[in-house]
Amino acid sequence: MPTLGPAGPTGSLRANTYRIIFGHEPGLARAFVAVLFVAILVSVVAVMLDSVTEYSAAYGPELWVIEWGVTILFTIEYGVRIWCVRPIRAYTLSFFGLIDLLSVLPAYLSILLPGGQFLAVVRVLRVLRVFRVFKLARFMGEANVLSTALRNSRYKVAVFLVTVICIVIVVGSLMYIVEGPEGGFTSIPRGVYWAIVTLTTVGYGDIAPSTTAGQTLAALVMILGYGIIAVPTGIVTAELAQLPRRSLTGGRPCGSCDHIEPDAEARFCSRCGRDLGAPSRSEDARG
Repeated sequence: MPTLGPAGPTGSLRANTYRIIFGHEPGLARAFVAVLFVAILVSVVAVMLDSVTEYSAAYGPELWVIEWGVTILFTIEYGVRIWCVRPIRAYTLSFFGLIDLLSVLPAYLSILLPGGQFLAVVRVLRVLRVFRVFKLARFMGEANVLSTALRNSRYKVAVFLVTVICIVIVVGSLMYIVEGPEGGFTSIPRGVYWAIVTLTTVGYGDIAPSTTAGQTLAALVMILGYGIIAVPTGIVTAELAQLPRRSLTGGRPCGSCDHIEPDAEARFCSRCGRDLGAPSRSEDARG
């Protein structure tokens, strides 16, 4: 996807607006995000309270004013983003561009579609922008390490999940044979459902074995469940332990090559030379 940039030359109103809305610099950029953050929280709380009958009856008009006031604010913000960014298509089709659109669209759809206003809770995803704008470098670095560990262990985790699926199918089939329809296990899928609930230690209790053989099998599955819970954690932890130590000690992540720069005071990436304070390519694409 093309890299986003200001719609006007350096120093122009569009370029300055782009820097404030999409930038990371202290001052107006962070003040803008702080106001947006508060507006998001206020809007989400208003939508949640409006779904409660007591609050909706007592404060319906006030909640309506808050919802539409924030919607108008988000609409203006979305329009300003389109006005100051180029290419427009890259922004509008990016993840955060779609989230920006969805944050205002449900309110307008609610005029035509009853109940559509509750779709506005998707705007809570906009809170994710706070982590990008405030440049929580340490958390971004840890997220990069965790994503790397998950990516490296994806095949082991996949094998583990296939094994779990095989176990619940076998156990569910056995429970169907042992208990039968008389015990509530009316089919193999019903038995598989019980096995999943039991193996994951959720235990809804809506179906349970009544025979000695069934209870013995259930006890084994419960014990097995505690052991299985630790397996994915161990796989990912092992991958984390194999990563370079410098990626676990903080540093500054490079948005271009994903290199973790160990020197917290470094301004440029030692691998690709990119400015560590510049937005990453993925951030540029999301806006």
